[in-house]
Order: sequence, then structure tokens, then C-alpha cells
Amino acid sequence: MTTTTTTPTDAGLLVLRLGVGATMAAHGTQKLFGWFDGGGLSGTEKFFASQGYPMAEFFAVVAGLSETLGGIGLILGLLTPLAAAAILGTMLNAIAVKWGSFFSPKGVEYEVILAVAATTLALTGAGGFALDRFVPGLRNYKLVYGLAAIALAVIVGGITLLIRN
Repeated sequence: MTTTTTTPTDAGLLVLRLGVGATMAAHGTQKLFGWFDGGGLSGTEKFFASQGYPMAEFFAVVAGLSETLGGIGLILGLLTPLAAAAILGTMLNAIAVKWGSFFSPKGVEYEVILAVAATTLALTGAGGFALDRFVPGLRNYKLVYGLAAIALAVIVGGITLLIRN
């Protein structure tokens, strides 16, 4: 029987995961279902089409699922590198689409801080208060997992931006 101890860092990572995960899951459900005053799938599709994404409905679903499932993954601390990659890739696209200035009301600082938080979680792992501790391979988190997740997010997010008109 293996005993694991938790640390203040584990508690801090839990707070970060819950905050970012809940924010992203809620944002994703705005896209998918129109919850929380969101546009729903049709509104998201129209927005994506206006931003030059081909197959706008497909990309609206991908963005909504990435945010929703990535957020839930962070909340649970389950498959954290992939959850963080889903959020990071989506935020990289949001930053590119919205870029104009850094600060609000029309800036990207919100998207940047979410991307930084997702990157941080990819690099650190979920911490001790997470379901990843029961997943073989993620139990003893390695930096290479986070680096691979970041690479995945940059590659997939980049390809998505390249096919955007």
C-alpha cells in the first residue's frame, strides 16, 4: 500500500484547477448550449464564420467541447495534461482572433491569463488532490508530459489558425 502526502502546493493547484476549470467549462457550455447568456451552437457558428473559420459549425463544436471537457478535466484533475492542452489550444486561437490590444475592454489579457494558467497546470500536473493520482503513468508526474501537452496545443491550435481564412 502506497501512502501519499499532500502539501500546500497541492492545495494551491486545486484552487487554480477549480477556478480555471469552472471558468472554462462554463464558457464552453455557453458555446454548446447557450447557458449563462451564451450564443449557443448557432451563435458560436455565426461568430466563427465571421472570423474566417471554414466549417464554422465543426469548429464551434470543437471549441465548445475543448473548453467544456478541458474545464471538467481540470476540475477533476483527470488527464490534466490533455485538459490543459485543450484549453491552451483554444486560448491561442482566441488570442489570435481577438488580437488588437492587450488590455480590456477589447484586449486579450483575459485569454492570456487563462493560457498561462493552462500552461502552468500542464507543466506542474494536477497535484495531490486529483484523480490523476489514480491513473497509472500520471501518478508520478513528469515534466515531459506537460511539455508534450504544450506542444500538442501549439501544433493543433496553429494548424487551426492556418486553415482559417
